[in-house]
Amino acid sequence: MNTDLTSARGAEQTQQSGTRRPSARWALAGLALSVLLSSLGTSIANVALPTLADAFTASFQSVQWVVLAYLLAITTLIVSVGRLGDLMGRRRLLLAGILLFSAASVVCGLAPSLGVLIAARAAQGLGAAVMMVLTMAFVGDTVPKERTGSAMGLLATMSATGTALGPSLGGALISGLDWRAVFLVNVPLGIVALFLAHRHLPAGRPASGAERRRPRFDHLGTLLLALTLGAYALAMTTGRDGFGVLNAGLVAAAALGAGLFVRVERRAASPLVQPAVFRDPGLGASLAASALVSTVMMATLVVGPFHLSRALGLQAAAVGLVLSVGPLVAALAGVPAGRIADRFGAHRMTVAGLAAMAVGALVLAALPRSLGVLGYVCPLVVVTAGYALFQTANTTAAMADVRPDRRGGVSGMLNLSRNLGLITGASVMGAVFAFASGTSDITAAGAGAVATGTRVTFAVAALLIVLALGLVLAVSRRTKLPVTAVSPAPPSRRCCNPR
Repeated sequence: MNTDLTSARGAEQTQQSGTRRPSARWALAGLALSVLLSSLGTSIANVALPTLADAFTASFQSVQWVVLAYLLAITTLIVSVGRLGDLMGRRRLLLAGILLFSAASVVCGLAPSLGVLIAARAAQGLGAAVMMVLTMAFVGDTVPKERTGSAMGLLATMSATGTALGPSLGGALISGLDWRAVFLVNVPLGIVALFLAHRHLPAGRPASGAERRRPRFDHLGTLLLALTLGAYALAMTTGRDGFGVLNAGLVAAAALGAGLFVRVERRAASPLVQPAVFRDPGLGASLAASALVSTVMMATLVVGPFHLSRALGLQAAAVGLVLSVGPLVAALAGVPAGRIADRFGAHRMTVAGLAAMAVGALVLAALPRSLGVLGYVCPLVVVTAGYALFQTANTTAAMADVRPDRRGGVSGMLNLSRNLGLITGASVMGAVFAFASGTSDITAAGAGAVATGTRVTFAVAALLIVLALGLVLAVSRRTKLPVTAVSPAPPSRRCCNPR
């Protein structure tokens, strides 16, 4: 009986969206491949940095911009492309994003100089920003509402798979071919994603008369947000030897830009970010929790290599193998996490994921170094599984009742909070680790100092997770939304529902 009801609902939704039911699976496959490509573009380039330094006779600080240009392009444009997708049509913009990503990959692979490579990576990052945002926004148009969590879980799995696959695939390509293959491998995958998206994604609805009469895009807000995010990202990534005057100036510029942006958005006729977003406690808690959790997850990537190599004495190959455990767990847990969120409720599973992460981080902070690799991997698995559950449930809850023409903007905000957390974690948690280790040069620290730094860093990480958990619980009480509820927040509580 329940199966028949689910099928009827799914058929009704696919008829309303203009998509035949058999093509919905292929549409989801195209979205999943787009997510895989965008995450692969982040992780696969890191392993090529030493090779690029030799190939272009450049310093490490110079080739580091091959990674930074990609991240900065994503971070500064991720909200703008979401809003642009809402206005001009998500399908059209997603196709353009996949095409740009694939074309930029060709230019990266054929780049004659480091400058051309960095510029092409920035263009690739723009295409990746489009794919990251619009894939989540498209879920509501391709699957029935009761299966949203499962679809989000699949996208989370593909994102984790791309992150896990990047270093090993990149190393194999460099060893068997050369560094150019690291970028050219994206091209055939991009062509397949472009075909699936073009063939099976539903066309966007035509704009209403009111939408056609209003301004089409918030150019001033877009410029202010891009400058603000660019200043913050540069503040977190410039001057790796310490936080200096330049960093402080960039943070001040980012704070000023954020204030101006909020003021402009409240007065704009067609704002990039709806003013109601700033007043919605539920969405605000989701965004803040996402940023805090991403900060913690970056700590595992910053601390892990040093702890495994210097505190536990592992060789490089073994370090890489152990580090792949986290993304592998996230990849395996993504789809089950989505099904659990569908079954038991996104809000309750958000709390459960945060609780698991807090427990894992506390264990990492408390276990002695004498327990070896097993003492590090076991709690890391708990942290990563909790992250997979949180990420899927939190995204599902935030997108549950968003109006179709606002999904791109909210999806962009969620991705933005995640990226800001990753950038902050790389800087702040790295600084905590170095300070707790008692040295300015972590590569010269002894095994005991590194182990102490690891414990302190994960103690701070546990506090951040507890803070995120407190935010979610406080908002649940304030909005009288029980965390055990299976249904999403009532429409009156959601920022983007029509009144």
